[in-house]
Amino acid sequence: MSPVPEAPVTSLGAKSSGSRRLSRELVLRALYQWQLNDSSLAVLVAQAEAADIHGRANVTHFEALLAGVLKHAVELDAALAPMLDREVEALSPIEHGVLLLGGYELIHQPDVPYRVVLNEAVDLAKRYGGTDGHKYINGVLDKLAQVVRQVEVGAGRSAR
Repeated sequence: MSPVPEAPVTSLGAKSSGSRRLSRELVLRALYQWQLNDSSLAVLVAQAEAADIHGRANVTHFEALLAGVLKHAVELDAALAPMLDREVEALSPIEHGVLLLGGYELIHQPDVPYRVVLNEAVDLAKRYGGTDGHKYINGVLDKLAQVVRQVEVGAGRSAR
C-alpha cells in the first residue's frame, strides 16, 4: 500500500467541531477504499469531502485519525495479529478497517476511554460488517485493550 505523508492533509477551513462518530465512519469508508485501491491520503480525504456525512463530521478528527491509521498500519496489524483467529489478510476489508481504527485509538489515543473505542468499533461493525462481525471485533479489541490499556481495563473491571 502506498506510503503516507507524515502530517495529515488538512482541508482549508477544516471543521474541528462536529461528530466524532461520523468522523470514524468516514475513516472506515476511507480505509475500505485504501484497502481496495491503495489510494493516497490526499485522494482519500478528497473522496471523503464528497461524502453525504462529511458536513456533519469533525473533519479535523477525521483527517488526524485517517493519517494516523495509515501511518501506523503495519504496526497496528502486528499488534492485532496475536489477537486474531486468522491471518490479517483473511479479514474482510470492513473487519480489517474497523480493527485498524480501533487499534489505533487504543494504542495512540489514550485520552479516548477504551470502552468508547470498543463501543464505536462495534457500532461500525454492526452498520457495515457481516451479521455477527461485531462480536468478533469486540473480542479482538477487548483482548488488545487488556494488553495496551492494562491499568484502565483493570480499573474498569474492579469497579463492577
